[in-house]
Amino acid sequence: MKVVIAEKPDQGATLAKPFPHRKKQGYIEVQPNDIFPKGAYITWAVGHLFGLQAPEKYDSKWKKWTFEDLPIIPVRFQYELSRAKAKQFTVIKQLLHNKDVTEIIHAGDAGREGELIIRNIVSMARVQKPMKRLWISSLTEKAIVNGFRALKEEGELRNLYYEAYSRACADWLVGMNASRAYSILLKKQGMSDVFSAGRVQTPTLALIVKRDEEIERFKSEPFWEVKADFQFGDHTYEGTWQKDGESRIQSEELARKIASFCENKRACIEDVKTERKEFSPPMLFNLSSLQATINKMFKFSPKKTLDVLQKLYQKGIVSYPRSDSQYVTKGEAETFPDILNKLKEYDPYNQWIPVPHGSLMNNKRYVNDAKVSDHYAIIPTEQVTDPSSLSSDEKKIYDVIIKRFIAAHHEKAIINYTTITTLVDDRAEFVSKGKQVLQDGWRKIIVENEKENEPLLPPVNAKDQGKVKKVNIKEGKTQPPKRYTEGQLITLMKTAGKYMDNDELEKVLKQTEGLGTEATRAGIITMLKDRQYIDIQKNIVYPTDKAKVLIRAIGNNVLASAEMTAKWEQRLQQIGKGKASAPEFMEQVKKLSHSLVQNALHEADSWNFRDLDTGSIQRTTGKKGKRGGKASLGKCLKCGDKVIDKGKFYGCASYQKTKCSFTISKTILSKKITATVIKKVLKEGKSDRIDGFKKGDKQFSAYLGWDPQQKKIQFLFDVQ
Repeated sequence: MKVVIAEKPDQGATLAKPFPHRKKQGYIEVQPNDIFPKGAYITWAVGHLFGLQAPEKYDSKWKKWTFEDLPIIPVRFQYELSRAKAKQFTVIKQLLHNKDVTEIIHAGDAGREGELIIRNIVSMARVQKPMKRLWISSLTEKAIVNGFRALKEEGELRNLYYEAYSRACADWLVGMNASRAYSILLKKQGMSDVFSAGRVQTPTLALIVKRDEEIERFKSEPFWEVKADFQFGDHTYEGTWQKDGESRIQSEELARKIASFCENKRACIEDVKTERKEFSPPMLFNLSSLQATINKMFKFSPKKTLDVLQKLYQKGIVSYPRSDSQYVTKGEAETFPDILNKLKEYDPYNQWIPVPHGSLMNNKRYVNDAKVSDHYAIIPTEQVTDPSSLSSDEKKIYDVIIKRFIAAHHEKAIINYTTITTLVDDRAEFVSKGKQVLQDGWRKIIVENEKENEPLLPPVNAKDQGKVKKVNIKEGKTQPPKRYTEGQLITLMKTAGKYMDNDELEKVLKQTEGLGTEATRAGIITMLKDRQYIDIQKNIVYPTDKAKVLIRAIGNNVLASAEMTAKWEQRLQQIGKGKASAPEFMEQVKKLSHSLVQNALHEADSWNFRDLDTGSIQRTTGKKGKRGGKASLGKCLKCGDKVIDKGKFYGCASYQKTKCSFTISKTILSKKITATVIKKVLKEGKSDRIDGFKKGDKQFSAYLGWDPQQKKIQFLFDVQ
């Protein structure tokens, strides 16, 4: 008799599906069959049943937060059972101790966390029986049966357990000591809050705060561009003036002079260049690239994408979701024609099948055994399902995975990019850019990373003569860096802070370093939300005051270093592969815990959280949701008290006492109004010019200013 331990109840049910079975309380009894001649019990965890003990369980003095007791370093780490999950552990323990049970089959998720969860259960049950490992990348009935026929020896995955255990203990040490150190020291600065710090969450947060600081420091500058419409025979097209490759003009006067010079002048084609570019179909998905794509398309949070993907995996219709590979093995590639043949039954996929390339076996862009470690790319399995039978969210993600899979079997896209250089009166140079799609290829199925606004230019040749039909001046302002979306944040973590645009994603994802892993990044973002470090508004990530205080306090400390954390992750992977020592790694972490505490103490003397404009001390949200004193943005223009951030708007701090009604919304006509704008209005009576207000289909620019007669904030359109 054997006991199979899955990671979750629904996975346990899926593992039992290929065999005759009966459901029991907390487990499933499998009847004797070819795979299990004496039958089996399939049971399950409910995620982590055990967690590392709290500090006070090791030493009662550690219950009180005092700086003198830091760093906290247990002699030996201990696990404790979650009370809410004790009933299921009792079921598992009884099955494991059953005298008829002679072997344990570890069937946790095929990754380091799954390895830790199940081994902890076996260890805490105090049972020593032979154990083997089920290691599969999909939950189709075929994969399950084949997996049970080819179980791995327990020792093959033991290093992966050491990796997971080392990660858990290291995160405990760094998190517990850094959190206490900064919370205690910041409390002395007047911050009545608990500050959580960690090996992965803090460097991630530092990247978000850094972008916020770049935006705050950014000073927008006006510029002008000169646009001209040209007439060449029956053809017209637009060009932009430029000199030495630069089209932006810093002076309105100069722009008007250029425009005036060009009016009604003759024009000549100086040069026509056409560059043909070929675009291979995109790579198959790993978890990070799928989360980024789904976030861009549907605004799903990374966690939501992973949760929905997990459901699709448990239904057996997509492969393992937490994969970090974008390649498949030759064995998997052999199944592709069968998957395509089944997809052909459903609309709209039938219009793209048969495919130009019926097999990818010899295509190293997708099939490369050497680049598949534990799991291959996320693809539809041979257990193809009608997408219309799925829930709305499941259908969206399943559809995207299927389309990427089909696109891999199609031709390259070929596009001509044309640049026309036009001279006006032999002096003023104008440049026009356009494109022509020669072969859609895979773009018939999906279009990615394309600027769809580039026009199709007319067939003109060098030396052709024409004229300037019309000249316009376009005014603009330099824009600050954009805040990250949740999808971009996943990519940012993947590349250890070296964020690149999507068209460079293939090169980036070849890097092995990053913040966290495919399995943990969505959880880190959720943790930052839950701990009130970030606020997500319409898919855009904003750091809170609490985040800014912590990152300012940490400064250049190694705790905020993306590079350091990435190297840690690399060392953990080496432990998992048996190429590094777990005890040596833990000794380094203990030393780091000492230095983190001492660095915080040393740097605390130089902390200054006073607002430069108001002189008041910046505050953050207090414990249990209570508010500490909030930073003043300036004097209320109605009553003279201070104006503070009240969540969804800025308002007078005296509202509770005097009912002062001074408020300014954080969003006005689709434009976010920052604290910097409010400070300027309160201090000078008006803001700088703000671009991007939207009313209906129209956009406009205006100043925000105080009207002393009507005693309200209003738009100003002509400020001297």
